[in-house]
Amino acid sequence: MCNFVTYFTKSMHYPPAKSANMVTNFMGTSFLLTILGGFISDSLFTRFTTFILSCIIELLGLILLTIQSQSRRLRPALNLKPSQSQAAILYTGLYAIAAGAAGLNANLPAHGADQLDHSNQRQISAFFNWFFFSLCTGGLISSTVMVWMEENKGWNWSFPITVIVLSLALLIFISGSPFYRHKRPTGSSLTRIIKVLTCAAQNWKASSDERLGNRYAVAALNLNRADGDHKFKFLDKALIDNRVNAAEIKETRTFLGLLPIFASTIMMNCCLAQLQTFSVVQGSIMNRKLHNFEIPTPSLTVIPLIIMLCSIPLYERLHSGKNIIFKPLWRIGLGLALASGSMAVAALVEAKRRAEAADNNVISVFWLGWQFLLLGVSDMLTLGGMLEFFYSEAPNSMRSMCTALSWCSTSMGYFLSSVLVSIVNSVSGKYGKEWLGGMNLNHGRLDLFYTLLSILNSLNFLNYMYWAKRY
Repeated sequence: MCNFVTYFTKSMHYPPAKSANMVTNFMGTSFLLTILGGFISDSLFTRFTTFILSCIIELLGLILLTIQSQSRRLRPALNLKPSQSQAAILYTGLYAIAAGAAGLNANLPAHGADQLDHSNQRQISAFFNWFFFSLCTGGLISSTVMVWMEENKGWNWSFPITVIVLSLALLIFISGSPFYRHKRPTGSSLTRIIKVLTCAAQNWKASSDERLGNRYAVAALNLNRADGDHKFKFLDKALIDNRVNAAEIKETRTFLGLLPIFASTIMMNCCLAQLQTFSVVQGSIMNRKLHNFEIPTPSLTVIPLIIMLCSIPLYERLHSGKNIIFKPLWRIGLGLALASGSMAVAALVEAKRRAEAADNNVISVFWLGWQFLLLGVSDMLTLGGMLEFFYSEAPNSMRSMCTALSWCSTSMGYFLSSVLVSIVNSVSGKYGKEWLGGMNLNHGRLDLFYTLLSILNSLNFLNYMYWAKRY
């Protein structure tokens, strides 16, 4: 999937800009749909069942693209654009993969954590760290072995291999069924939350005398306060007419409390999106030679992946449950701070690259290693911390959906990146030349864009500290 741009341009003959947008939309949709996958497993099916259904949907999408890659009739002729039927097959397969991957991302981490002792927070933290490690390992294989396969053997080899590997993974997962703990769905949590918010809104003008006149509301209110629930006090008014109970109030209160933390991580994922976009474009016009070997452009993401893979065992080695920096909220905050630093470093490196290019010099791609290092560690800290935090703090009835907030943040970061690029080009174009316009980075001001991201993420970090302190 990391090389989809090449497939869209060389095999399906889409323009480069259109291909880049297709990949961005595909990834953004896949991460965004994790919320739906989490909702389904919390409300309708078990996580085990939802995982299997999602895996089958992804397999069907891959099989459809495999058939298209094998048949000349289903692909456009040389120098021709895809026909409507060819495009329909491509988009159907592509978004079946996106929907299936969303279900996997939403349910696999929550299902895995369900197998552990919830009283042992250190164990849950370690699970999410090694889960992230396995994701990075898959990404490393995809960026090396599969990219080599696609570049040298063609996509008619790549897709079938992916189908075989995913099928084997599904069989292995199913084989463990007798040993799994299965969390039963508890009905629609979103329906309960909407019901609580509706009741609170309808009773928002109610006086304290009306609330105190309802002995059931008083008992429930005292129970909530005894548990330390003092946030979103306006929800207490939903208890007045006895249409909701204290447990539903607590569920809603807990879920709403997670949203500011979730929103504060979107900007960091906007910075992370640059690894898949402008950093790759930078690398494509830098010196990519390593002795006699030239690193393929799609494989440039190997550098941050290797950094992430190395940082996780180191983190586990240093981890101490008594050290406050290893708590999820502190871990996320440190990741956000590093994201700001990475964008500042990226701005300096791009300024140097442009200066050298003006003198007809080409610097090594390994100069990007500094921003890759900081962003790689930042992603490890932030995503791992989010998965642990949202799973541990979520209501029991919403663990899949709340864990999916981690991936939803990634999706919104990608979409925000696209919006920021459009805004920056629009504003800078009115006052001179577009910072990110044109095909040549040497004529743009990517360094200023990176500086803007660093400033925005620093402000976002202060916003995060406010909400994290109040949590």
